[in-house]
Amino acid sequence: MTKIKSLADLKKLKDEVQSKIKLREKGDHPENLVQIKVSMATCGIASGAKETMNYFIETLDNQGVDALVTQTGCMGYCYAEPTIELTIPGKEPVIYGFVDKVKAQEIIDKHVIKNELVDGIIPVNYKTIDD
Repeated sequence: MTKIKSLADLKKLKDEVQSKIKLREKGDHPENLVQIKVSMATCGIASGAKETMNYFIETLDNQGVDALVTQTGCMGYCYAEPTIELTIPGKEPVIYGFVDKVKAQEIIDKHVIKNELVDGIIPVNYKTIDD
């Protein structure tokens, strides 16, 4: 742990701790929140998924949107990385491909806030054995 040398260092530490607490509290009832899962397998990271995830976290927080942004492993869409899975409470998940910062902002503005689908959806073409 680094030493706290100024008031700014203390505020930064406070913000980091509060962020971790907020994430833990949101994790108790994720079904009531907008959920964004960012594919962070090797191919996703190489394609910029870390920057995409950070953008979602910062932008949603700045806009006051109550959402849970997490990382997941490979979704099997390596050709379309970075990919995300977006779930609005009470709706089926939607997977988006080629999500950079520009596409992430469009997804936030249209799908998360206005509940309108955005171009770039990867269609789900499989069914489970129960279907």
